[in-house]
Amino acid sequence: MTDPVLEQIRGLARPLRTPADLDPLLERIGDARVVAIGEASHGTHEYYAWRAELTRRLVEELGFGLVAVEGDWPDCYRVDRNVRLRPDADEDPRDALDAFARWPTWMWANDDVVDFCRWLRARNAGLPEESRVGFYGIDVYSLWNSMHELVDWLAENEPGHVEQAKRALACFEPFGEDGAEYAFASRFAPTSCEQAAVDLLRSLCERRGDAEAATGADARFAAEQNAAVVVGAERYYRAMVRGSAESWNVRDVHMADTLDRLLDHAGPKAVVWEHNTHIGDARATDMADAGMANVGQLLRERHGVDDVVLVGFGGYRGGVVAGREWGTQMERMAVPPARAGSLEALLHDALGDDALFVHPRGDRPGWLHRRLDHRAIGVVYRPERERWGNYVPTVLGERYDAFLYLDDTTPLQPLHLERADEHVPVGALDA
Repeated sequence: MTDPVLEQIRGLARPLRTPADLDPLLERIGDARVVAIGEASHGTHEYYAWRAELTRRLVEELGFGLVAVEGDWPDCYRVDRNVRLRPDADEDPRDALDAFARWPTWMWANDDVVDFCRWLRARNAGLPEESRVGFYGIDVYSLWNSMHELVDWLAENEPGHVEQAKRALACFEPFGEDGAEYAFASRFAPTSCEQAAVDLLRSLCERRGDAEAATGADARFAAEQNAAVVVGAERYYRAMVRGSAESWNVRDVHMADTLDRLLDHAGPKAVVWEHNTHIGDARATDMADAGMANVGQLLRERHGVDDVVLVGFGGYRGGVVAGREWGTQMERMAVPPARAGSLEALLHDALGDDALFVHPRGDRPGWLHRRLDHRAIGVVYRPERERWGNYVPTVLGERYDAFLYLDDTTPLQPLHLERADEHVPVGALDA
């Protein structure tokens, strides 16, 4: 007897073999201003490769003008300068990406991102400077790097204001660039650098007019963004000691705020690259029950569902690069077949092959309204926990507007092993 749910899945699925198979998704995107493209892990080649293929088409065919990723602003600004052919930038994107020094470096320092950035640089080379597509990091972790970058920029461009930045930096220096130590101190002692950071950001923004003309709007924007990271990171580390939900929300609000500033500065249309747990609407998962919001939810609330398209990924089995603990050396790990009853197992049973799903705007088949376990692999992964962990209960048709299913996957190829002297941020949750 034919299972009606499997028939519904087969009826909505479209083959996914070449970039041309993305045509139904581009039609769905249409005039949307923001397309957020996820990944079901931070270490799977196929997620990165298909995301890059979709982004190429969005840039070339629909005029998207910036790529915003789940990475640190200072590191990604070095990549941005490369792909937009700025003076004194690295000649090869590989050099800019290989310089990433915050764990987990493999998220961005890998062959797939190198290939995309080389393509972007080559495309930008044929365009006037004002039309070149940028590559930006919107995450919150880089408190000390952003502070040092800001002090250096002020010393070169606005020396009269560098003392204020140094005073703000001095507030953080007793904690040895250790987020856990700062979080602990702010919880159990009356020590907080919040006001110094906020005052610095406010001062930079108030001086924007003449300074932009003197130093260039892009450079000034980068300085302001580094100051905004200091503000956001300070709040993030303080929130960590009060619980993962609060620190998660501080981080995702910061990323959504940064994207809004980028749309105003470098827009008008943005592609966002982040983990599914950030770009899939949290209200369609158990994250909402824990009091967590995320970037996908905030984008829909701020810009409207017609201007935002959320694209998720999932895979049945294969391989991944991840760490077994936070801050440990990366490993190539086998990803076992998805557990019975999960979304990925259901799609495997129905299809057994890669497929694209573009969710109908009106009436949807019933399986899109069911809450199903949906695998999520972060930078930390333990395959032995598959029986009870590694899954997020999800209503697929509400969490995403489209979904790419990949039946068998392979690990990313990192540019380098994790280095002994790299910075390991304190993270409440690993996605």
